[in-house]
Amino acid sequence: KMASDSPESLMTLCTDYCLRNLEGTLCYLLDNETLRLHPDIFLPSEICDKLVNEYVELVKTDSIFEPHESFFTLFSDPRSTRLARIHLREQIVQDQDLEAIRKQDLVELYLTNCEKLTAKSLQTLVSFSHTLISLSLFGCCNIFYEEENPGGCEDDCLVNPTRQVLVKDFTFEGFSRLRFLNLGRLIEGVNVETLLRPLASLAALDLSGIQLNDVGFLTQWKDSLVSLVLYNMDLSEEHIQVIAQLRKLRHLDISRDHLSSYYKFKLTRRVLNLFVENLVNLTSLDISGHTMLENCTIPSMEEKMGQTSIEPAKSSIAPFRGLKRPLQFLGLFETSLCRLTHIPAYKVSGDKNEEQVLNAIEAYTEHRPEITSRAINLLFDIARIERCSQLLRALQLVITALKCHKDDKNIQVTGSAALFYLTNSEYRMEQSVKLRRQVIQVVLNGMESYQEVTVQRNCCLTLCNFSIPEELEFQYRRVNELLLNILNQSRQDESIQRIAVHLCNALVCQVDNDHKEAVGKMGFVMTMLKLIQKKLADKTCDQVMEFSWSALWNITDETPDNCEMFLNYSGMKLFLECLKEFPEKQELHRNMLGLLGNVAEVKELRPQLMTSQFISVFSNLLESKADGIEVSYNACGVLSHIMFDGPEAWGICEPHRDEVVKRMWAAIQSWDINSRRNINYRSFEPILRLLPQGISPVSQHWATWALYNLVSVYPDKYCPLLIKEGGIPLLKDMIKMASARQETKEMAR
Repeated sequence: KMASDSPESLMTLCTDYCLRNLEGTLCYLLDNETLRLHPDIFLPSEICDKLVNEYVELVKTDSIFEPHESFFTLFSDPRSTRLARIHLREQIVQDQDLEAIRKQDLVELYLTNCEKLTAKSLQTLVSFSHTLISLSLFGCCNIFYEEENPGGCEDDCLVNPTRQVLVKDFTFEGFSRLRFLNLGRLIEGVNVETLLRPLASLAALDLSGIQLNDVGFLTQWKDSLVSLVLYNMDLSEEHIQVIAQLRKLRHLDISRDHLSSYYKFKLTRRVLNLFVENLVNLTSLDISGHTMLENCTIPSMEEKMGQTSIEPAKSSIAPFRGLKRPLQFLGLFETSLCRLTHIPAYKVSGDKNEEQVLNAIEAYTEHRPEITSRAINLLFDIARIERCSQLLRALQLVITALKCHKDDKNIQVTGSAALFYLTNSEYRMEQSVKLRRQVIQVVLNGMESYQEVTVQRNCCLTLCNFSIPEELEFQYRRVNELLLNILNQSRQDESIQRIAVHLCNALVCQVDNDHKEAVGKMGFVMTMLKLIQKKLADKTCDQVMEFSWSALWNITDETPDNCEMFLNYSGMKLFLECLKEFPEKQELHRNMLGLLGNVAEVKELRPQLMTSQFISVFSNLLESKADGIEVSYNACGVLSHIMFDGPEAWGICEPHRDEVVKRMWAAIQSWDINSRRNINYRSFEPILRLLPQGISPVSQHWATWALYNLVSVYPDKYCPLLIKEGGIPLLKDMIKMASARQETKEMAR
């Protein structure tokens, strides 16, 4: 069993079920709109935290899941529902949601990129001040803004009813237990020093993406601060001196995105030496994206040869020879240092090899999509050119990044491309069902959120790596809707169109009739006919044209509703036009006649095929040598069903019924009984119904020939089918019939 294949925990399954069925489980609807908790429900924080965090995850990553206006009000009373640690993200959370849970004693509150939160929520935070230990406001860019109504509102109100004003007087006064704080991407204009001053003993502080020219105030926590993140801050000598005084630091991140803007600061040997000498507890350091002003490397002659080593004494980076022990983590992404031989760290992020690249994706996904997309791009190259050695880890990291940054175009493009290479056949054996389903989910999410050509193409290509329809069965409706959506767009990319039609065709091949009916109702038949119409207008018969007819052949198989739709949307007109425009295209003829064979099996629809024009066309196709016997065989099949309705149903003068019958006999006799076939029967029922009748001996003969050919050329597949569907007694009875032709009886015997 594979590591990732263990089933979900019962807790996870129950949480998921309750969230998808709130009304049937924990809640009832008040006045048909507000969700209310049943009065006898009491839930501890272990369950409530999971409900809230899973809810956020579902709203974010599951397009079918509907968010509830009043969800957070379920947790407004700590006497029945307790919350302690919750992680909220993006647009899902608004001021009133936080307001609803203000009575809870939260210990940990992560608000990540919650752009809808305003200064109203700052006031709500105060209600948690006596219990909060951990707080993240990362990317909450409006939380320090309040709306101000301009005084003396005359005409001005209509133009500018509310103005955004920066809140200047908020501080963390009273947050006596707060130890961990993330203010990443805080908007300019907020005085960080004043904001933080009341905090007695900070242990971790993240100031990512904030530019502070004076960080001297950090020394007030020099006895408590163990983690400091200054990502993308342009540093100076003053910053370095302050950092060197924070002796308790275990984790220091001064990395930057080297593409984001101009930085004056350059790293030197002296700065690294200063860190190593002063920050003796350091276990994790990130200097990704920095340019080294001078060479910090040990000359290669002096390097100890042999195995690569993480021993500080052998370090290829000179300043790190002073470390007491190897670092747990060293961030060197997009620096020249990551390519050196001996790096004194257990985990290194960089761009040298798969391990370093995966470490980078893992470390930066949550808060640094701009870096992550470049790391995934490197992984894409590794997966494409070499072989991935940590496949499961790579897949899981890419899935996480795609889920986390559903609206980030760069990540969607590089991630979907990487997935294509990571799911292809050579990696197939190593992947569990659960993992492959997760891939399908994120691929469909990508197709849903992005009309962008590259993402659509990558997603469609990735789906081609799966066994269709089996592996897509669990998302059957959704995947069909998305593909039809792509095919119905007015402007289309040729390659996407080709892949999408191929997928549609595969999805309706060998599936149950209820699936086919459902897809038919989604507009499948209409979509395919539109594609055929377009191709016909361009006079091109390409794969799209052939796949479209093939898909119609598949979707009409034993599905009368779809056959009727085909006729109602002038399918026959298109059939005749295609036949005339492309007289030499054998594949096309086979697909079109296979489809008409399905239509002819439906008794109620046969009268619509009873016109001089159609009957002449079918009769002439009896002589066709296209695709072996397939076109002739299918034409004869169509006519066999029509003949089965008897002479009184023959409502045309030309061609004459007897003349057509004669041509049918001649055609059947010309076929080689050992022909290998380009056809796939799921059921013999439509053929078997032509056996017990005396009205049309030629139809009986065609049916017997078909069965004889299939069971003799493919005995393993078709003998069991013939027995299972009761064919043997039908053949025995037919041999006794006076009206049956001698050669038919011979074949039946």
